[in-house]
Amino acid sequence: MTAVRIEALLAEHAEQVLDIYQSGIDEGNATFETQAPDWAAFDKAKLPDYRFVALDDDGRVSGWVAASAVSDRCAYAGVVEHSVYVHPKARGRGVARTLLDALISSTETAGIWTIQSGIFPENTASLALHARAGFRIIGTRERIGRHHGVWRDVVLLERRSSATG
Repeated sequence: MTAVRIEALLAEHAEQVLDIYQSGIDEGNATFETQAPDWAAFDKAKLPDYRFVALDDDGRVSGWVAASAVSDRCAYAGVVEHSVYVHPKARGRGVARTLLDALISSTETAGIWTIQSGIFPENTASLALHARAGFRIIGTRERIGRHHGVWRDVVLLERRSSATG
């Protein structure tokens, strides 16, 4: 495991964060997106209190995690959807788990009761990571969307706060 420093994801990290996001997009099993957004769109979509970067010893971004609201309805105020991405050269070193732990800690402190995510079934490394972090599979949305002309399934996962009983 490589030691990383976890910090708030800020505008100063934008270029590296968006490069890592695009790298994940280009690999084809991370998201339906085909192009990383610009910083303004990314910044607007992600909740400021629930986004973090992992920095290596040289201060470079090794990965990031961020959460978005799932709905503006008050009944869902404690539910967020997250994404976690790691630079290809930093994978397999515990960076994603460290980022997920930071996200979980921040949401637990804030009273968020559910963190959810949708993951392509082919992304077995991400599914295993999330299982180790306490996420459970809720189900599979079959043929939920087309990605590069191919129908794709998405595995729905959630982690419920221990504070919800």
